[in-house]
Amino acid sequence: MRQIPVDTSGAVVMVAKSPQVKVRDRRTGEIATDTETGAKLMTVDVMFAANEEVEILSVTVPEPGISGELAMGTPVALTGLIARPWENDFNGQKRHGIAFRAVAVTSLAGAAAGSKAA
Repeated sequence: MRQIPVDTSGAVVMVAKSPQVKVRDRRTGEIATDTETGAKLMTVDVMFAANEEVEILSVTVPEPGISGELAMGTPVALTGLIARPWENDFNGQKRHGIAFRAVAVTSLAGAAAGSKAA
């Protein structure tokens, strides 16, 4: 599957919804895990503002990659953000979209407060 690196250097990224456990199968309640490490996967919704446009992205992150307090409105850094186009058939309907995955989501709240104090 194609993976497209996403440059976040010119973007403002803030938490829109606190991290939630990613459910693999809603019928059984099975939790999604990383295929390589076995770590539990989390979903963090972020506001991604760049080029005078704002979007809400749902980003999948392994639980160990979440650091700091990630409450709504917290500025964050997304490490290793990639976009993956996807497509599937569900009940005869073709669906498609873009899935986002990051290695880590890190709060920048402490860094912002520290730079203001200086």
